[in-house]
Amino acid sequence: MSDRELLAGYIDTWASSVDDLLRLLESLTPEEWTKPTDLPGWDVRAVAAHTAHLESVLAGRGEETAEIGEPAHVTSLMGQYTEIGVVNRRDVPPEAIVEEIRSATAERLDLLRTDPPTDAAAKPELIFGGVPWSWGTLLRNRPLDVWMHEQDIRRAVGRPGGMDTPGAQHTTDYLTESLGFVVGKRVAPPAGTTVVLAVEGSPEIAVGVDESGRAQQLAERPAEPTVRVSMDRPTYIAAAGGRRAVEPDAVDYDGDVVLGERIVAALATTP
Repeated sequence: MSDRELLAGYIDTWASSVDDLLRLLESLTPEEWTKPTDLPGWDVRAVAAHTAHLESVLAGRGEETAEIGEPAHVTSLMGQYTEIGVVNRRDVPPEAIVEEIRSATAERLDLLRTDPPTDAAAKPELIFGGVPWSWGTLLRNRPLDVWMHEQDIRRAVGRPGGMDTPGAQHTTDYLTESLGFVVGKRVAPPAGTTVVLAVEGSPEIAVGVDESGRAQQLAERPAEPTVRVSMDRPTYIAAAGGRRAVEPDAVDYDGDVVLGERIVAALATTP
């Protein structure tokens, strides 16, 4: 697959995820906009405001500034940056936030369709917060961010769904690639350990720990891994996204249960 085709696929998935998010936001009641989400300090409005902020910057509407104070839930430089969009839209009506997301993403989609990027390693001219991302990293991350926030809102308002969309498939497959990091760096079991992660709806991922302690992805799934960890997509997303702890009965273990539980406890790889 060429870079042009790869990036075009990411753009299509992002556009689809934006449409899904907009439909959800348009259906919310005023009370639902105030529901707290799994993200510390953020309610539904804050999640939508954050999305509007980033998409507006990427559409070329300029960076924003704001005095955010010292909220307890902000613990990093990126957290300080993302809080700017929330603070600046605190008094903005929900319908205006929805319209901002719609118009900014439409502008950006038009730009991306008219002059599509063709080199995944090249640097985009517009990016938020000065992050040093390539076109490939930026466009791969946008559908993940938009879809994960759709799910944050769905959990907050008690409306499960959206687990069979292009954004859901993209995000789940993307996050499962972090298994080697989780096993090798965070859990660090002994050399020779093999782990299989089976998330419903996605290809199984298998890694093996080598003599240097690195967990490398295996081309073939071992017949008898040290542990096989299985769960459904909603459970995995909440865990890998660092949103919620996994309920014990939501995961199946085949093999070393203690190791499997340590892996599940370390799955969170995205804020």
